[in-house]
Amino acid sequence: MPRENSDTSSDWNQRQRALSRWDNEGGAGPDGPTSDSALETERAAIPDLTNAELVTMRIRVIALENLVISLLATASDDQLRLAREMAGYISPRSGFTQHPLTIHAAAHMVDLVERADHFRDSGSTKPSP
Repeated sequence: MPRENSDTSSDWNQRQRALSRWDNEGGAGPDGPTSDSALETERAAIPDLTNAELVTMRIRVIALENLVISLLATASDDQLRLAREMAGYISPRSGFTQHPLTIHAAAHMVDLVERADHFRDSGSTKPSP
């Protein structure tokens, strides 16, 4: 059973220090930022996905996309506008070039909103209660 008020002042301070270190050092530990070689070793330790895992992931993505479309179909006009606007904010950090996958993700967000329009009730712009 979880403890009530388990977030003590000491816990909060420790969490804040860890989060500030994450922001400033890219998640580095107490000895400073992680070296590129350590990251490569960590990546190499992750096994490749099997075909069955990839198929399962694809099924889950399709299910999630359809769920998002159904939720967007009942969204208000303001929510739909916000979703389209958010797609426009997908951009690289300053000094970096835009990656083709990022561009594709933004286009896919807009596509989901447009696909939801097909299921919207043309007489109503607000979600039903």
